[in-house]
Amino acid sequence: MRIIWFRARAAFVGRGSDAGMSTSEYAMGTIAACAFAAVLYKVVTSEVVATALQSTIGKALDVPF
Repeated sequence: MRIIWFRARAAFVGRGSDAGMSTSEYAMGTIAACAFAAVLYKVVTSEVVATALQSTIGKALDVPF
């Protein structure tokens, strides 16, 4: 019985020390997502990628049925 009490107590120790962590995690996740979106936008709008996408789409549309 005493072992069960120690395990239950250990599960709840430190629960109050995470106050505010979810807010900062959301903020860091939002910043990381915005940075990734900015890099992805720059890559996709570059001339090399735009040419490659146009070429691929052009080849796909020229396929005879």
